[in-house]
Amino acid sequence: MPWIRSKPVRTIMRWQLIVTVVMVLILAPIWGFHGAVSAFLGGVVSIVAAAAYATIVSRYHGATISGALKTALRAEAVKIMAMIALLWLVLTFYKDVVAVSFIGTFAITVLIFGMALFVPDDTRVAPQIK
Repeated sequence: MPWIRSKPVRTIMRWQLIVTVVMVLILAPIWGFHGAVSAFLGGVVSIVAAAAYATIVSRYHGATISGALKTALRAEAVKIMAMIALLWLVLTFYKDVVAVSFIGTFAITVLIFGMALFVPDDTRVAPQIK
């Protein structure tokens, strides 16, 4: 993920990967192979959508508020479209999907992406108040 310049997004994507692996390990004994694959695919859908978001945001080099807002909205739209397309692909082509495992892991990893607001970004310098 070297193309992602944002430390919060890199950190969150790492946590999404960790949670996906943990869910695979937890759900494999419960629902077997297809449950584990479903959990993996649920996490991958969210991680790929987050990578699409991060790629668009990382390309922004402007300094205006309107430009930053347009970029953020464009990135969010691409993320949502990627999620919808990937969810459709998995549910259409993987006939043995365990829906609870797939949707559960997907939902958890999507919620984790929202936690990026709470990850400190060391690249910003706080203004000095005297």
